[in-house]
Parts: sequence; C-alpha cells; structure tokens
Amino acid sequence: MKRRIITIDEDKCNGCGLCAEACHEGAIGMIDGKAKLLRDDYCDGLGDCLPTCPTGAITFVEREALPFDKAAVEANMKKKNAPSGGCPGSRVASLHADTPAACPTVSVRKQATPPEASEPTPTPTRLMQWPVQVKLMPITAPYYDGANLLIAADCAAYACGNFHEKYMKNHITVIGCPKLDSVDYSEKLTAILQNNNIRSVKIVRMEVPCCSGLAQAAVKAIQDCGKMIPWQWITLSLQGEEINN
Repeated sequence: MKRRIITIDEDKCNGCGLCAEACHEGAIGMIDGKAKLLRDDYCDGLGDCLPTCPTGAITFVEREALPFDKAAVEANMKKKNAPSGGCPGSRVASLHADTPAACPTVSVRKQATPPEASEPTPTPTRLMQWPVQVKLMPITAPYYDGANLLIAADCAAYACGNFHEKYMKNHITVIGCPKLDSVDYSEKLTAILQNNNIRSVKIVRMEVPCCSGLAQAAVKAIQDCGKMIPWQWITLSLQGEEINN
C-alpha cells in the first residue's frame, strides 16, 4: 500500500540518537552511528521523531510500504524491555562505584611468596554508570540528575595509573576518540547538558593533537547548551602527568 512514512537523510544525520529515543514504536535504530528506519511496519507515520532532529534529516515521503502493524510493534517493544533483551553494551545501568571490582582470578606460575606477604586489596572501580562511550550514551538517564560529568579521551585511563581515583570518582564518565569516530560529539554532548541537571563538567584530554577535537566539542557543548555550568580542562602527557594548558 502507498502511505506516508519517514525517510532519513544519512548525510544530514549527526548520530545524536534523539529520534530513536522519541520513536515510541521502535521503528528507528542507531546503526554505525547513523539513524535508520528499521522496519516500515513499525512506523505509524505520525512523526514524533521529526521535531527532535536537530539537523532536519527526517522528512515524510509518500511511497509503497507495509501497513503499520501495531501487534508487531507491541511484541517488539515487549522483547526490548525484557530484562534479558537488548544489547548489553548499550543497556543503561547505574553502578555502585564504591564496590571493589569483581574481576576473575587468573592462576599463573610464580615464585614462592614470603609468608608475611599478603594479597593486595582489590582496587575499587569508580565507574558509576553504563554505557560510557559517547556514541552509546543516552540523552537522558536518572544518573545524570545532579551529576558531575567527566568527558575524557579513551586513552587517558591507560596513560594515568590512578585515573579512576583522581578523575572518575564521583563523576558520570563519558569517553570518546574524535579520530576514530566520524560524528560530531558536540551535538550529543549539548543535548545531554540541555536535558539534564549537570552540576559541573571536567574535560580530560591527552597531549596528542588529535585529542583536541574532544575538548573542543565539549567546550562547544557547554557554550551552546544555554546554561551556566562550571567546567575545567585538563591535559595529560603520555606519561599521565597534568600539563598546563
């Protein structure tokens, strides 16, 4: 049948994910950092997604498409909302950051340990939420309310040995690498700042030139969000030491 249905211009899509969140039928999904119409019969043609798109990538067209299938939508949403459903890598979760990480123990052959020596106390993780990759972060989530936001280069935690304790503690952590991701982080970060009660922003980047894109996107988001949010910018050397900006 010929009916009204959405179309998404991939060239205009910035990967912010707002349309996917606004679509109550689950017709839109994020694939390779771009919004996609997953199934014609999931789209009701009402266009709740249109006003959320900041780039105007979504429009209506009249074309041959399967009719809207309410039963299929309900079954799909029930499956997505089931505890075991959905992608574990992008499922939103608040974590107890003060609980020592439960890492599996690996047996290795080693020299005898002196009797007085004891096993080291496990270092607690300071991660307070999941996911952490900026492309996977939701626009809104309960853990944003009153949060201090850490926007960090994903290499920083490897350069700085006490990164969890020094920077992540009591922060909601967002990581990314502008050299590897092809999307503009500023759009997503602006939406997070606009739609949540963020108390402060801390930006941690590496000294390498390609890392400047992350800091610039974060600063642009702070400037564009329309709120007065205190922030600081920290640059780390390759040895994990702070460098004066």
